[in-house]
Amino acid sequence: MNLPPKVTDRAFARLAEIGAAAQGQALRVAVEGGGCSGFQYEIKLDAAEKDDLVLEQGGERVLVDQVSLPFLAGAVIDFTEELIGARFTIENPNATSSCGCGTSFSM
Repeated sequence: MNLPPKVTDRAFARLAEIGAAAQGQALRVAVEGGGCSGFQYEIKLDAAEKDDLVLEQGGERVLVDQVSLPFLAGAVIDFTEELIGARFTIENPNATSSCGCGTSFSM
C-alpha cells in the first residue's frame, strides 16, 4: 500500500494564520495533466468532497482527491517563505523530474 502524503506543522500553521477552517475551507492539493513537465499541482482553498482523503491537525485540514492520491503517495506538503515569495510546496518522491516553477513535474 502507498503511504499517504504528509503535511508539515509549518503548512498547518499557515492554514491557521489565514483562517482557512474558520472560513469553512481546507487546502486542496490535486494533480492534473498539463504543465511544462506533464503533470501539475493545483493548490487552492476548497470545501471537502465525499471521497477526499482528509489530513487534519488543530482543526485545519488538507484534502486530496482519490484520483490525485497515487501521484502524491509519500509526498510532503509544506509551506516555505523565500525571497521570491511564500507558498505551499510539495516534495514528491514519485516525480522523476520537475520544472523550475515548482508546480509541474513528470513521473
